[in-house]
Amino acid sequence: MPIDDNQVSREAVLARVRAALGRDGPDDEARAAAHAYLAARRQGPRPALPADLVQRFLDRAADMSSTTERVGVLDEVPAAVARYLDAMRRDPGITSQSAAPVREQADAADAARLSLSTSGVATSTLERIAVVERDVVAADAVCWPEFASLDWRGAGLAVDPRPTLGHDALGITGCFCAIAETGTLVFTSSSDTPSATFLLPETHIAIVRAAQIVAGMEDAFARLREERTEMPRALNLVSGPSRTGDIEQTIVLGAHGPRRLHVVLVG
Repeated sequence: MPIDDNQVSREAVLARVRAALGRDGPDDEARAAAHAYLAARRQGPRPALPADLVQRFLDRAADMSSTTERVGVLDEVPAAVARYLDAMRRDPGITSQSAAPVREQADAADAARLSLSTSGVATSTLERIAVVERDVVAADAVCWPEFASLDWRGAGLAVDPRPTLGHDALGITGCFCAIAETGTLVFTSSSDTPSATFLLPETHIAIVRAAQIVAGMEDAFARLREERTEMPRALNLVSGPSRTGDIEQTIVLGAHGPRRLHVVLVG
């Protein structure tokens, strides 16, 4: 019988594994033994990091072609997002440190997509740009539910707290944590943190709290074990915009995911 539901499929696979191992379900004793094994083993060699992990993360994120802005409190995020979109509209190249000429027209088109007339009537690209001169209003923008209460409208933005439908130009998310050593964002999937929001839109804006920054990948997994009773269905590590160098070893951004990644650091 075909199985369409992901959770049912997962349970079916695990049931076959448990049957082969002669187990009936989760084994707390085996889990505790595995955790003790991990705790008893020393970590491998790790690079020395500066005391200021926040600045280290910002520097490494920039190395990964992400752009960043730091704000004091969460309520300042909508205005920071509006500033970023306005800067992208005025100069699409400003959002990437290694923008290739082949992407210039696409970047300009994406910037135009992020504008919307206040009347809601479809307009041409030039008319949309003219509208943004008067009001910066994001179109086709979605965010995770935890940010639904922010004053997006007050910043001139129309942001819908829902999972992306695939056509959205902008996805706004949080993260589980961020890694200072590599400038990496760590995401865990759930109904409240859908992965598609940071995978499908052309532009991804990640809201990172300073307290979420850890030194290295080892610390990220340690935090995951401490805060979660079980592993999420998916764990994604994102370092900068999507990129590929398959063709003639030329780096192209936005090949398999967002073309732009902007980090708004809070705190």
